[in-house]
Amino acid sequence: MAASFNQQVIEEFRANAGRVGGMFEGAPLVLLHTAGAKTGRPRTNPAVYLADGDRILVFASNAGQPKNPDWYANLLADPRVTVEIGVDDGVETYAADAVPLEGEERDRFFRLQAERDPAFAAYQAGTTRTIPVIALKRLDLAADPARNRAIGEYLVRVHDELRGELATVRKEVDDFFGGQVAEVRLGKRLSTHCLAFCDALRVHHTREDGVFTEFEKQFPELRPALDRLRREHHVVAGTLTELQALLADLGVADGDRVREELERLASGLEEHFAYEEEQLLPALR
Repeated sequence: MAASFNQQVIEEFRANAGRVGGMFEGAPLVLLHTAGAKTGRPRTNPAVYLADGDRILVFASNAGQPKNPDWYANLLADPRVTVEIGVDDGVETYAADAVPLEGEERDRFFRLQAERDPAFAAYQAGTTRTIPVIALKRLDLAADPARNRAIGEYLVRVHDELRGELATVRKEVDDFFGGQVAEVRLGKRLSTHCLAFCDALRVHHTREDGVFTEFEKQFPELRPALDRLRREHHVVAGTLTELQALLADLGVADGDRVREELERLASGLEEHFAYEEEQLLPALR
């Protein structure tokens, strides 16, 4: 699926409470957020789903192509997924665990989907691979208090890793514009390092947005703090885009402006991380 078409579907989905036209007209649709199995980059893909009690099922049909879609490989590498789904007049975001179905269960649900939408029967008939069926089970933190503690520990660990990565990027920027290392070698390394940092931060925030939905149910008193954190995620996303644009051509970039943007990002992130830890950790622990 072409990136431009994907983005068009995503924008239409969010603007119309999960409803889109064209090839997805009338189909129940979700957006799946995964991290690239090889790159770690954030990926968002629309997928048709089938509701089954407290879970939803998605189908790695890839329109009957010989290979599974990339998002399926992403789920196998890391089954943590963030789901966007239409509810009432809006879109809800939540975290889920992805589990591929096997044997008779897989066959039964694929038959049911093919009966409801004959295109899926055609997809299976057009390929020699068995189209995977994946169950997405919504994360229920209240049912597993130990998971809350694990999430708190994970939160701190990821924050510390991101702090360290950003410090490295800032040092490399200083080295580059200070002429302390050969420009071509450092410029390539800096661009790669910055991209990795930005992608990791985007994936982290996407996953947090999904988990926040469950936090609100379990800890209603945290709603104001979670609303603030969501807003800050959007601000950080804009800053990352601006920073990457600045670093796209280091040879003509304004060193002072790059340093200024990095300082703004570092300061904002530290305030964001500190506030998040202050508000969430006591509840999670």
